[in-house]
Amino acid sequence: MKIFSLFLLCSFLAWFISNLSETYESRSDFVLNYRNLPDTLLLGKNSDEHLEVKLRTSGFQFLYYNFFKKRIDINVSQANYQNGRYVLSEDNLKRQIDQQLSQNISLLDVDQNQLVLDLYQVASKKIPIVPNMDLQLEQNYILDGKVIMVPDSVTVKGPGSEIDTIKEIMTAPIRLVNVSDSFEREASLVFPKGLENSVFSDARVSVSGKVAKFSEKVFDVPVQVLNIPDGYQVKTFPSSITVLCKASIDRLKNISASDFNVEADYAKSKGSNNTLFLVISKRPENVYDVRLQENSVNFVLEQQ
Repeated sequence: MKIFSLFLLCSFLAWFISNLSETYESRSDFVLNYRNLPDTLLLGKNSDEHLEVKLRTSGFQFLYYNFFKKRIDINVSQANYQNGRYVLSEDNLKRQIDQQLSQNISLLDVDQNQLVLDLYQVASKKIPIVPNMDLQLEQNYILDGKVIMVPDSVTVKGPGSEIDTIKEIMTAPIRLVNVSDSFEREASLVFPKGLENSVFSDARVSVSGKVAKFSEKVFDVPVQVLNIPDGYQVKTFPSSITVLCKASIDRLKNISASDFNVEADYAKSKGSNNTLFLVISKRPENVYDVRLQENSVNFVLEQQ
C-alpha cells in the first residue's frame, strides 16, 4: 500500500504539473493603484479598487494570481471628462494594463467598457502652524528669539466648503519643564474633524528654540519732551531716567543708552501737578524685557 500510494502521488503530481504548464483562458482579479493625479483633482472614496479581466496564460500564472493579487497602475491623467464624470475608455484601460503584463500573458478582455473615476475639483490653501507649547524655563534663563517650526505652515487640498473655515493648525501639546538648554522636539499636527475629503501636505512638525542665560543692566537715558508750546521750553527733574534691560549676556554687551528713547508728551499733562508720564518709544531688538525704573518726572515750563 505504501508503494502504491507513493506511485499514485507521483502520478498525480506529474498530471498536475502537466496541466499547469498548458495554456488556459480564465478570469483574474487585479488590484488598481491610481497614479499621476493632477494637482487640481483628488481621488474620492468611491473609485473602484479592483478590476476583473480575462487572460490567456499558463496554469502556473493563474495559480500564482490566486495567491498573490496582481497590482496594476492606472494613469489618472489620461482620463476624459464626460457628462460630469471622469472616465477611462475601454481601449485606454486595456492599453495601460497590457503594458504592465509580461510577454507570456495575453489580455483578452476587461469586464467594464469604461472605468469611472471618483475625482473632484479641489482648492488649495496654506495654513500657519501654531505650537501648543507649555514652556517653563529655569530661573535666569530666557527664550532667545522666537520658537522656530519646520515647516511653519501646511498646505491643505480639498473642497472649498471644507477648507475655507480653517485659519490655523495646532500641534499636539508640548510640555517642557525646567529648560536651561536649547531644545528641539517633533510633534504631530492636530487636524480639525470633518475633513474627510481633504489632504494635508505634512502630518508632523519640528519645534525648536534657543535658550540663553540672561542678565540685567541699567542704562541712563535722557528724557525727551514732545509737543512743547512755541516760545517755551520744558525742564524735567530728573533730566534722565534709568531703564532696566534684561537680555542674554552676549546681547547686553552690544547695547548702549542710545538704543533707547524715553519720551513724555506735554500735551497730555494738561498743566496739572507738573507731572509728565514717560513711555519707552524705542528699544533694542532681541531683548527679554525693558522697564522704566520711574514712570513719571516733574517738570517746569519756562518761557524762552
